[in-house]
Amino acid sequence: MRVLLVRLGALGDIVHALPVAAALRQRFPFARIDWLVDARYAALLDLVPAIDGRIVVAARGKVPAGASLAPEASSEGVANGTGAPARRTFPAGLGWLRLVRALRRERYEAALDLQGLVKSAVLARASGARRVIGFGRPWLREPLAARFYTERQAVPRGGHVVDKNLALLSALGIGTAARVFPLAAGDMRPVEEMRRLHPKTARGFVLLNPGAAWPNKRWPPERFGALAAIIRKRHGLPSVVLWGPGEESVAALVVDGSGGAAFAAPPTRLPGLLALARSARLIVSGDTGPLHLAAAAGTPAVAVFGPTNPARNGPWHPADLTVSRYDTCDCRYRRRCRRPRPCIEEIDVDEVARAVDLRLAT
Repeated sequence: MRVLLVRLGALGDIVHALPVAAALRQRFPFARIDWLVDARYAALLDLVPAIDGRIVVAARGKVPAGASLAPEASSEGVANGTGAPARRTFPAGLGWLRLVRALRRERYEAALDLQGLVKSAVLARASGARRVIGFGRPWLREPLAARFYTERQAVPRGGHVVDKNLALLSALGIGTAARVFPLAAGDMRPVEEMRRLHPKTARGFVLLNPGAAWPNKRWPPERFGALAAIIRKRHGLPSVVLWGPGEESVAALVVDGSGGAAFAAPPTRLPGLLALARSARLIVSGDTGPLHLAAAAGTPAVAVFGPTNPARNGPWHPADLTVSRYDTCDCRYRRRCRRPRPCIEEIDVDEVARAVDLRLAT
């Protein structure tokens, strides 16, 4: 069997789809499983031995530095979880024709669209797969995508998005599957660098992630700083502040507001972020990719939610805690808040600190 998974992005959404790859590998141990992904998130799939190959779509007509149109590594032996997935990268523009030709050469038996957009549905159909499987129209972000599927799968209403993704597998005869996140060890170099610069972190630390793509998912950085001071006072743990491109100033505000209780993380790519998460005692974050990656790695979590539903998108471990204003939000699943003050800013430091106390105690 040859199966193509289509989930281009974003980081958290790809994390939520990883159990699909794990379930496929368990049910069909000798299948070829490839994943079509946006170049910005391809590095995460380097850490997923359950898949055989990554087919990477680069943006703006450019191939990322160091990428090649040829596979980076042989996929021989990967089907049983050993080695790194092979990679082929295609630029946008004229590269799309190459991409479609490459997909069709693989002769996929099934393509699963886990994204539910017209773009992802078109790519799944263009793969030439005999079966193109997607969610039924009521469960699609863009209902027009349903036109490109040969099969539309109804999934339970409500519940977590991880379970929604797994429900799509019933079309392939997989009725019940566990939430398994097949992730490799990651890159320990950022952890080692952090411990060298801040030796106290070797005895344990808390990860703070103040960034988010949506402005109304961001809890104020000054409150993260105040939280770090409370964590050090109550639990004796320093905090390490995650940051991504363009978020250096946000991380600096957290550090400045912590009274010396927090440090900025070293520059970190996704493999290093995974290792940091696995080394942490806890992560505190809004609804964004690093939170979901840490949860997939088994890191205890306290989540701070505004316009998104924690029952659908939040941490899934029963002991993890979420402080949320979703029930009173006027702009659910909108990138911009209608109010002068986003609902997430109604969450005070003491409320999150109490959740941290409870989670660290379990």
